[in-house]
Parts: sequence; C-alpha cells; structure tokens
Amino acid sequence: MSAPLTIEIWSDVVCPFCAIGEAQLRIALSNFEHADAAVISFHAFELDASAKDSYDLPIAELVARKYGSDVGAVKAHQRRMQVDAAAIGVEFDFDRVRHSGTFNAHQLIALAHEQALEAPMVDRLFRAYFSEGELLSDHDTLVRLASEVGVTGAASALESQRFSDAVRSDEDRALDLGVTGVPAILIDQKFMVMGAQGPDVMLETLRRAWARRSNA
Repeated sequence: MSAPLTIEIWSDVVCPFCAIGEAQLRIALSNFEHADAAVISFHAFELDASAKDSYDLPIAELVARKYGSDVGAVKAHQRRMQVDAAAIGVEFDFDRVRHSGTFNAHQLIALAHEQALEAPMVDRLFRAYFSEGELLSDHDTLVRLASEVGVTGAASALESQRFSDAVRSDEDRALDLGVTGVPAILIDQKFMVMGAQGPDVMLETLRRAWARRSNA
C-alpha cells in the first residue's frame, strides 16, 4: 500500500476564510478520485497572538479599527461573506461573534488530535465562534465543546497547558514554510494552496499532487 496523501491545514478558528477554505476542501475531496488515500491534519496559527480574552466592542468595529476602515464597509463585506459561505454550508452570524485569543482553542485541537477527533473538534469550534456567539478563550466553554465532540481530558489539559509546546511548534513550522496568512493547505508536503481559493483550485492541486506520485 502506498503512503497516504497528506493534507496539512494551518488555520485559526476565528478566521472566516479558514472556515470557508475547510468547506471548500471537503467539496474538492468529494470529487477527488483518491480521497480514500488522503489524511488530513490541522496545525495551529494564531491570527493575533496578542489578542485579549474578551472585548467589549463588536467584531465589525474591532476589524475596522485594526485596518483603519469604515465600520459600514466592514459590515457590508461581512454580509457578502455570509452569503458566499452559506452557499457551501457554512453559517456566519457576525452580530453574535465574541472575539478572543485562540491559544487555548488550539491546545484543545491538539488534544483532539490524540483522540482521532481533530476534524470534528475544529468544525465545532468554527460553529461555536461564528454562529453561536461562544467565547473561545473561556476554559469552561472549551471543556463543554470538547465534551460535545467526545474529547476527554480537556479540563486537565487546559489547566496544565500540556499542549502549549505543540501549538508553538505548529506556528514555528508555519514560519519555516513562509506561511504568513491562513488558511494554508500543504498537500503531500509539496503543493501549497494559500487562502480559500475555491473547490476547483483545491481539486486541481490534489490531482497534481497525485499525478506527481504516479510520475515519480
């Protein structure tokens, strides 16, 4: 049996393009002839490592302040993104979003990886943040979300910060690869897709990676 086709995803659970990109990848895989050979893993990338545990301002105002733009323009962009995301089954409700740091959420994903529940944990965190208004810096919230997915040991892992080195290692590797934004999807350790470029681009890249194996 040949080695699996590795698909490594650097993302952040507060990144809307990451949620969209993951959904696009699923669509691409549903049309990929060798999807059964693919193995997906997620890697941590904090969009803002200095983010606070919570903010009093709504997300549109935070984004506007960060980029020096108009709140109305940010909200218009969010509405367009919401429509585009809904077309591929991703729900955004930016009015409910409560922004926070994500270091602990990434530790939870690392714990879920140990229990072969990484993908459902990532999806649960996306949904909690973008459509349910959950605060992902809160330990009790993270423990509850982990329990819903079936991940055990979340409370002790977060208390001990057992996976902090794993998160930092992911981020260091991203720097080594030249990743400065997410989603970043590395296929078979050779082909990189930067951003949510759409299912067609991702499918084409999957096929190129597979063809390279055949021609090796």
